[in-house]
Amino acid sequence: MKVITGVAGFIGSCMLSRLNQEGIEDIIIVDDFTKEERRANYENKKYAAAIDREDFLSWFEKNANQVDFVIHLGAKSDTTEKDWNVFLKLNLNYSKSLWNICSDNGIPFIYASSAATYGNGEMGYSDNLDNIDSLRPLNLYGKSKQDFDIWQLSQTKRPPFWAGLKFFNVYGPNEYHKGRMASVVMHAFNQIKEKGSVALFKSHREGIKDGEQLRDFVYVKDVVDAILFLMKQQPESNIYNIGTGKARSFYDLVKNIFISLDKEINIDFVPMPVDIRDKYQYYTCATMEKLKKAGYDKEFSSIEEGVRDYVLNYLSGHKYF
Repeated sequence: MKVITGVAGFIGSCMLSRLNQEGIEDIIIVDDFTKEERRANYENKKYAAAIDREDFLSWFEKNANQVDFVIHLGAKSDTTEKDWNVFLKLNLNYSKSLWNICSDNGIPFIYASSAATYGNGEMGYSDNLDNIDSLRPLNLYGKSKQDFDIWQLSQTKRPPFWAGLKFFNVYGPNEYHKGRMASVVMHAFNQIKEKGSVALFKSHREGIKDGEQLRDFVYVKDVVDAILFLMKQQPESNIYNIGTGKARSFYDLVKNIFISLDKEINIDFVPMPVDIRDKYQYYTCATMEKLKKAGYDKEFSSIEEGVRDYVLNYLSGHKYF
């Protein structure tokens, strides 16, 4: 039996759908199921049982012999949250408990770290374990993920296979519930539908044009394919970047939404709020050699391919993956 935590969320629900495509239905799904706006992410998918996040750890301790794999995608992911205790409980201590139960019972464990651990990128974006201690996240969310990475690397008691995944800028279906934390693609799509134009931040750095800030945008279908590969193949236990390995501009991203909708490109550039200018990343790009060396050879979608699929097959009809 497989376990997926965070299944009412964005990547977690897509992971459930991907496992269902593989014919895997013997799955325990875990989350806070009281949030009605997230119900559509999982209600039409196949699974064995749903267990509330608050009840799962006690269930797991008693029934670990029934579980053969844990994919831990549940987390507090709001990068603007200021209460460290929220992250301490949900992102750090909860993950430690899962790690320990998996270690005690010989259960393979995949968990979500984050590219937010890389901070402003001054140390680069390499998933080399030698770099971990030097990273300086810019927010408490990133710190919680960084703290868990450091903690688990210090442990002598370990699952038989484990992988920590540093997701870069993920976009794609099943993020309708995310509000302000949704991807630029969803926000831009909604702006185009409402007023025919999209607002992007101006650049406040010399030598970088408005809209030319760069990100490694990765389509969620590629993310869950990579997780499935790690689950099935169980290569070397490690921390892996999950991105495309290519940095693209916000302008290119939004341009492709207009193209997908067959609309004229209409972008307004607005000043970036002063309070985030000193923390704003102008470039992110995953190094992907480690995952490739582990045997993953599937090509990641370009933003042209990913945006078109997302816009035409999901956003335009408010559909789910």
